[in-house]
Amino acid sequence: MDYSILDFLGLLGAVGLFLYGMKVMSEGLQKAAGDRLRGILSAMTRNRFTGTLTGCAITALIQSSSASTVMVVSFVNAGLMTLAQSMAVIMGANVGTTFTAWIIALFGFKVNISAFTLPLIAVAVVLLFTNKSKAKSIGEFLIGFCFLFMGLDMISAYVPDLQSNPEMFEVLKGYASMGIRSILIFALVGVIVTMVIQSSAATFAITLIMCSKGWITFDLACALVLGSNIGTTITPIIASMSGNVAAKRASMGHLLFNVLGTIWCLVVFVPFADFNAWLTEQIGQGDPTQLYHYVTNLEATAPELYNHLFDNSLPAGHEVIARIAAMQLSVSFGLSIFHTTFNLVNLSIMIWLTNVYVKIVEAIVPSKHKDDDEFTLKFISRGLLNASELNIAQAEKEMAVYAERVNRMLDMAQQLIHTKENSEDFNKLYSRLEKYEDISDRMELEIAHYLNRCAEGRLSNEGKLRIAAMLNIISEIESIADSCMGVGKILTRKIQSNVDFNDEIYKNIDTLYVYVKEAMTLMLALLSNVENVNEKELIQSYNKEREINNMRNILRSANVENINEKHYEYQSGIYYMDIVSDLEKTGDYIINVVDTIRDQFRHQKA
Repeated sequence: MDYSILDFLGLLGAVGLFLYGMKVMSEGLQKAAGDRLRGILSAMTRNRFTGTLTGCAITALIQSSSASTVMVVSFVNAGLMTLAQSMAVIMGANVGTTFTAWIIALFGFKVNISAFTLPLIAVAVVLLFTNKSKAKSIGEFLIGFCFLFMGLDMISAYVPDLQSNPEMFEVLKGYASMGIRSILIFALVGVIVTMVIQSSAATFAITLIMCSKGWITFDLACALVLGSNIGTTITPIIASMSGNVAAKRASMGHLLFNVLGTIWCLVVFVPFADFNAWLTEQIGQGDPTQLYHYVTNLEATAPELYNHLFDNSLPAGHEVIARIAAMQLSVSFGLSIFHTTFNLVNLSIMIWLTNVYVKIVEAIVPSKHKDDDEFTLKFISRGLLNASELNIAQAEKEMAVYAERVNRMLDMAQQLIHTKENSEDFNKLYSRLEKYEDISDRMELEIAHYLNRCAEGRLSNEGKLRIAAMLNIISEIESIADSCMGVGKILTRKIQSNVDFNDEIYKNIDTLYVYVKEAMTLMLALLSNVENVNEKELIQSYNKEREINNMRNILRSANVENINEKHYEYQSGIYYMDIVSDLEKTGDYIINVVDTIRDQFRHQKA
């Protein structure tokens, strides 16, 4: 059989459809669940056992251990989860990924896929055109489910028939009869293939098809599946590259967990594979090792029948086809049992070593203390994940950090007022204020860019509202930074004009600063816990805004009288009022943030 470039492209397209189906199914579920999915992960990780169960459940639901571990990395990056908690969830995710294997095993070869995918798509399309957001998300989930199995069916059709290509078969045959070295080689192939396609589920599907058609032995198929456990770690590693130290540690912990698990399994591989073959037979699914030998013997004893075996030229009720179908089911069960047994045994061993893992990864990835004046995003990374709903948590944490930086600018501006003019200390502090203002501009752009990318994903209505609110908040925070820098610029103009402030002016500015600082503190408290704000906190913020406005009015009226009474020069009064105006504007920006939080809070209550 000739295998053309079009056939190869067809295979790539089939794999792509499989992966896209898994992605759409995952995102549809996330969108339907909304913020509840994030709540589950953050709430059910109080100990290693609940964390493990959570990781298992989430992975089983979204059909991707890579997506689950990437979510975990993002949660660690966002400060929502400790490293120890993340390790437990990662361990559970490895068990949860076996659910995909069982879906493929139970339905991939037992049911005529074309018989139910198109009717399901028909139902899904109807749901997509409804007005209810949750129904649309369910429709997306169903379409993703159908695409996944359509891709699986097409992979089976486009995988090259190696038995019909003697030269290629001879190459594979040479690697397949080298004992333990063959096991190591095929495990390495599983690592590489999974790293390339970034999906252990896709590797499992391809392996299952190759083994079920008798192209490779059962033990070599087990080696491929084993290697895919290491290959799947590449996705969270990539996601953590631009993250913080905690994120890098979480991804390294995932890699370490899978590598050590694979090592012990390779040490006992032969008896372990034999045990799983025996277990498959004991539960009534037949011996999964027989298919390869049956097909090989058929090729030697009945070459003509063998040539018609996989080209669909034999009648549907043919005895050989029926026998091979039963053996294929046995192989699919055997591989699923191997995958499940390995992950369960690995979990039962490694869960007691969670703290050891934490210490090891902390040693491998040491913390780096960076200058606080440098531009760094603490919680979000440029490698956006597929879990749009969950990514928002990172942006919320980063938004709070952004506000804290700007709060330091407020302190700097007040300190600058009381720093000796034209001194080295004044120049250093002003330069630092400028640097922070530049950092503020870049942080706003980075967070906004991240949120816009989140908005491009599949989001619930709640998620869309949260992003809109956050975009408004970061804009207001940047305006606060501009006001702080504005105070510095007013002071430089005052110096250039040889204008002085008297003690009364300094005292009045400090009084207004106290009110603004208190308002800022209340805003920071709200931002640190936007999902649990209460009416009392909101009322305090509005009261403080009224105090700022009243103080501004008092200072304005007093300024006119003080100038008339020659307490200070007119020009001094101008610069004085400019600073008062900037501080009052700061209060306005703060209350705008509070307004946005209030509206979001009321929406959540509704």
